[in-house]
Amino acid sequence: MSDPQLNAEQRGEQILAVFDTAFGELLAADPAAFRVKFRKMAASAFAFYRGTACLFYHDLEEEKRGGPYLDERTSRVWVHGDLHAENFGTYMDAQGRLIFNVNDFDEAYVGPFTWDLKRLAASVALIGYAKALSDEQITELVRTYAAAYRDRIHALATGAKSDEVPPFTLDTAQGPLLDALRDARSLTRFGLLETMTEIRDFERRFAPGGGSIELDAATRYKVLAAFDGYLETLPESSLARPDSYRVKDVVGRRGIGIGSAGLPSYNILLEGATDALENDVVIYIKQAQTPAVSRHITDPAIREYFQHEGHRTVISQRALQAHADPWLGWTELDGAGQLVAEVSPYAVDLDWGDIDDPEEIAAVVADLGRATATMHAAADDESGHSELVPFSTERAIDAAIAADESGFGDLLVDFAHAYGARARADHQIFVDLFRNGRIPGL
Repeated sequence: MSDPQLNAEQRGEQILAVFDTAFGELLAADPAAFRVKFRKMAASAFAFYRGTACLFYHDLEEEKRGGPYLDERTSRVWVHGDLHAENFGTYMDAQGRLIFNVNDFDEAYVGPFTWDLKRLAASVALIGYAKALSDEQITELVRTYAAAYRDRIHALATGAKSDEVPPFTLDTAQGPLLDALRDARSLTRFGLLETMTEIRDFERRFAPGGGSIELDAATRYKVLAAFDGYLETLPESSLARPDSYRVKDVVGRRGIGIGSAGLPSYNILLEGATDALENDVVIYIKQAQTPAVSRHITDPAIREYFQHEGHRTVISQRALQAHADPWLGWTELDGAGQLVAEVSPYAVDLDWGDIDDPEEIAAVVADLGRATATMHAAADDESGHSELVPFSTERAIDAAIAADESGFGDLLVDFAHAYGARARADHQIFVDLFRNGRIPGL
């Protein structure tokens, strides 16, 4: 972790150096997008933490030499890369089920499983602090997360049947997770299309405004060529109805969200499952980014496994998420790897705004522990990418934790408190850098 002896000025210089490595080229290309990104990050310590996975892994650099629970196998599993308490929500899987689980796999890679757990634990500490929970209450929350993760990993490693460890669905979820799934169920494809499109000459097209950018002919041609390349990356099962992939319209989009500043993006309107206009589908093509964790994993075999960052994002998501989005694929555009996926009408993020009762917070945190374990267990020798991870991840992790059961919760508790305090201090340093014009290029 970062040296606690650094004063605010020295830490500020360290933060600026990490930002330059992570954001430098994109910031130079689109300073306005980063002013928006950084203002969002300035809003709270948690928002700052969300936007600075690059700083988090810089501070974990020392663990490249090992650490508790890490061995040759547990240092080389599929990891989410940006696992915090707001990167969970709903999606509709390839079987048509609404699932609550981990989302947003832009930072996914292969690395130590404890890095995901530490990033989540520190986010719990930040949320707990923001809700004025005591250090003792935060400790209990992190222990609850660790225990739920450990129990689920052990159940999966010892051959628990799928009905004993079911996913979070409308039938199995409770509390805020069930609320999110019910909210997702109330949404419709038609409702999403109404916000983005209009009917012109008996056909659906993207509506002007709302952040969409009309493309010139040359750019449109390049995007459509990239779309053709994307079709070749889809699983056979996705191509049941070729008309589904007929393109109706294409527009550009500004990079949105804390993690997407400066990244070019495009939306494509497709025919969908039937000729009915309410079944049209919107997919996006977004330039994939270098994941923060990859800068601290030196194994060339991992780096060389991926054609580009779009390929890396998709392969990682397919490994970590059972029955992933059937529209998920990759392509290239202007020499850069692109991620392609559906703009889902059924995506609802976990909303921490109204989760204030300590018992309810604890129940949610336990569910996030189970979800994390299920994600890590999905990504192993049975995920279809055994060249990189040729073993059962749940059995490897289970064995590593079993070697020191009592220390597992302690490890995450100590890290959560220390890094939560570090992130709160860093947030204040960042705000002062930003408001005083100290960030180069802005």
